[in-house]
Amino acid sequence: MAPDVRRELSTLDRTTADVIARHLVAAGELIDDDPEAALAHAKAARTRSGRIAAVREAVGIAAYRCGDWAQALAELRAARRMGSKSALLALIADCERGVGRPERAIELARTPEAEALTGDDADELRIVVAGARADMGQSEQALAVLTSPPLDPKRVGSTAARLFYAHAEALLALGRSQEALQWFLNAARADVEGVTDAEERLGELA
Repeated sequence: MAPDVRRELSTLDRTTADVIARHLVAAGELIDDDPEAALAHAKAARTRSGRIAAVREAVGIAAYRCGDWAQALAELRAARRMGSKSALLALIADCERGVGRPERAIELARTPEAEALTGDDADELRIVVAGARADMGQSEQALAVLTSPPLDPKRVGSTAARLFYAHAEALLALGRSQEALQWFLNAARADVEGVTDAEERLGELA
């Protein structure tokens, strides 16, 4: 468990802190394979103490993985208000998309908090904003978001794979199928953790 979470739990009595810690660990272990069970554990932790940012963040992330955008949005906002140190802006923006407010996701990307993001955190927000533009039928703007700054096709990792995949989708929406094919190929090459279906998309387009 992260040191900052331990510090938060140290404000509680030991028995309560231990129970919450076990639920948070279980939620973390289950989140990829069984998000519903992860959400149940996170909610169990919240019943013990809803004033811990890490607990509200855990509920929010699990709800997000379950597709419960409204609950995820409420919990992630609460975690941020409580001082969560995690980069939650991309998740919050994607929840805004999920509840049908893509324009709000775009507004969040213009805030000082968004401008301060770097690396993968900034790229995750780019993916969300491009998706919001696509939701609004703004395919050219979606592509512009994904290509500024220019993409490095040599990158690897889950964020790079998702970024390249989104780029391919944006190109496909504009009828640029050959370019899209190349970026699906880049996504498949970068996707060492199997977070996208880029290989399947390549088979469909080939």
